Amino acid sequence: QVQLVESGGGLVQPGGSLRLSCAASRSILNFYTVGWYRQPPGKQRELVATIMIGGTTNYKDSVKGRFTISRDHAKNTVDLQMDSLLPEDTAVYYCNVRLRPDSPPYWGQGTQITVSS
Repeated sequence: QVQLVESGGGLVQPGGSLRLSCAASRSILNFYTVGWYRQPPGKQRELVATIMIGGTTNYKDSVKGRFTISRDHAKNTVDLQMDSLLPEDTAVYYCNVRLRPDSPPYWGQGTQITVSS
């Protein structure tokens, strides 16, 4: 079992920045993947960014160059730095981890990001 707690959501103006953090209840050192997904209003949940166990990162095309995912094995956290935010980034953001390639993912409770002037 893994509990995930997200923090850092809120309201921000277009062009602004926010940093999300996800704290895991146990070591993330050997997790197959850690990352962030989001669910925009009225749409399906989608991948935002992930880091694989070897360090390879993967980003949704529309956030490349604006978002940066990082992990801290000492703190068991996964962060998402979001810069140059756009209204279309508005969504509930979820932390996601997968222990093994064939295991079901664990999800955080979600945190709302609203980008609006």
